[in-house]
Amino acid sequence: MSFSSDVKDELSRLIPKAEHCKTAELSAVIRFAGETGIGSDEKKIVIHTENVILAKKYYTLVKKAFGVHAVLNIRGQAGMGKIRQYHIRINDPCAVQKIVEKVCLGREEDLCGTVLKRDCCRRAFIRGAFLASGSMSNPGKSYHLEIVCRSGQQAQLLCGLLGGYGIQAKIVLRKNKSIVYVKESEGIVDLLNLMEAYQASMELENVRIIKDMRNAANRQYNCDAANINKMVQAAARQVDDIRFLKERVGLASLPPNLFEIASVRLEHPDVSLQELGSYLNPPVGKSGVNHRLRKLGAMADELREKSVE
Repeated sequence: MSFSSDVKDELSRLIPKAEHCKTAELSAVIRFAGETGIGSDEKKIVIHTENVILAKKYYTLVKKAFGVHAVLNIRGQAGMGKIRQYHIRINDPCAVQKIVEKVCLGREEDLCGTVLKRDCCRRAFIRGAFLASGSMSNPGKSYHLEIVCRSGQQAQLLCGLLGGYGIQAKIVLRKNKSIVYVKESEGIVDLLNLMEAYQASMELENVRIIKDMRNAANRQYNCDAANINKMVQAAARQVDDIRFLKERVGLASLPPNLFEIASVRLEHPDVSLQELGSYLNPPVGKSGVNHRLRKLGAMADELREKSVE
């Protein structure tokens, strides 16, 4: 199964204890994955899903939250490449009216003051929205969680709820649908915890730690490789300068301290400045070695300029 499926599987087994939380979660499910016939002659509410575990959860929520016995229909045959569709259907006009009133269908402006007035209910609503139309990428590849909304108003409502918990969600329009998405790993972890998907949150944290460690190791390797490359290039330049001076003026004409460092560098062309200083008598520190080699380089550059003239 995908990581997204694992998250939904974990959340599908969570049934809120309080009736108001059951109502809030169902309110989101009906809005994000439901079909209503409130204004038609045939009053109905139908919830669609392709996940059998979610179908069982929705059926249970309808029964426990509203005391209504829904009808569970299954369409399609199980088999290679075939997907079953599950429909939780409520046809009784009185039951439909009861649910419509409790979840504030058609009265979005009243939603926050009724169904979503409690913190626990806002969390349940967000969980219901994700279960109904959300998905999440494999965190080993990328960090991306999104919920497909049916309208811009719905997306704005969801974004506002997430923002109330410090989760920075954004909205993008895709195929005439508003998509609420979160791309930061910290925000996704917070959202999983908000929905009570604690196992998935821990797995994502483990993936994130491993990725951070791998990235840190790669950065250190690249840094070390760059430093080694710089050291090799600098040493090659120093050897070229010393050989040039040897050909033009002879190393014996150099002051004793420069003669010594020039001889040692020719004998040890690949070692670091610190190691190079240990071969001198008495030993000299890294800065002292660098100072002497810079003098040799300046002398070589001066002679090159004169030769050009």
